[in-house]
Amino acid sequence: MFSRKMALFIGLILFIVVDFTVLTASSRDALPKSRIERIAISIAAPFQMIFFNTVDFTESLWKDYFSTVSAGKENFLLKQQLAQAVNLKNQCKEFEFENQRLRKFINFQASDKEILVAAKVIGRDPSPWFKTIMIGKGQKHGLVKGLPVLVSEGIVGQIVSVSEKYSRVLLITDRNSAVDALVQNSRSRGIVKGDNTENCVFTYALRKDEIQIGEIVVSSGLDQVFPKGLRIGDVVHMEKKSSQLFQTIMVKTSVDFDKLEEVLVSINTDSEQQTTNN
Repeated sequence: MFSRKMALFIGLILFIVVDFTVLTASSRDALPKSRIERIAISIAAPFQMIFFNTVDFTESLWKDYFSTVSAGKENFLLKQQLAQAVNLKNQCKEFEFENQRLRKFINFQASDKEILVAAKVIGRDPSPWFKTIMIGKGQKHGLVKGLPVLVSEGIVGQIVSVSEKYSRVLLITDRNSAVDALVQNSRSRGIVKGDNTENCVFTYALRKDEIQIGEIVVSSGLDQVFPKGLRIGDVVHMEKKSSQLFQTIMVKTSVDFDKLEEVLVSINTDSEQQTTNN
C-alpha cells in the first residue's frame, strides 16, 4: 500500500504533468478542441488559481513589508529634519530678539569722552544675600574695577572685580551698592541704596522736599562713577514722619534684572589716560 506522503507526491507530479500538458496544448490554439483538454482544464484551473493567488498574495505582502520599512525610515528622517527646522527657527528668533536689544544700545548716546563696550551676561550669583552678575569681558577688553555698567533702560551696577576675560558686576539692588542721585522734577538730592529686592531705597531726601509718586530718579554724577542723568527708577512709595529729618522713599528700578542678557560698560577715556600716565 502506498503511504500518504507517496500519494501526495504522485498527485503533485500528476498535477504538474497535466498542467504542463494543458499549457502546451493551449499554446497551440487559443480554444480547446477535445473533451479531454476541457476536462484537464477544469481540473487544473482551480489549482492554478490557488497557486497564482498565493504568489500574488506573497508578492503583495512582500511589497507591503518593504513599503512599511521604507516608510519607517522616511518617517525617522522627516522627524530629524523637523527637529532641525524647529531648532533653526528658535535660533533665528533668539537672534531677532538679540538684534532688537542691540538696536537699543545703538541709540544709547555716549559722550565724546566715553567708550561703550558691549558684554554678555554669562552668570548670576545664586545667593540671596548678594546681587551680582558675571559678564564675558575683562582686562583684555579694557575693563577695570569701578567702571559703571549700563543698559538703554538705565543703570545696572558697577564692576567690582576683573580677570583677563571676565568681570563681576555689583547690581544697584545689592545692599552694598550706593548711587548719588536726584529726583528729576523736584531736584531733591539723596543716595539710592539697594535692599536685595527689585526696589531700592532713596535715602537722605529732606522731609520738606515735595516728591510725588511716579517721579523719575536719575544719577547726579557727583559720585564720579555714573554719568549724570542716567535713569535709576521711579518713585513707588514715600513716607514722612514728623520725628525724622529725612523721608523714606522706595524706588522701583527701571532695569528688569531678571531679563538682563547684555550690558554696556562705560569707559571714561580721561580716567583711562590718567591711570596709564600714573
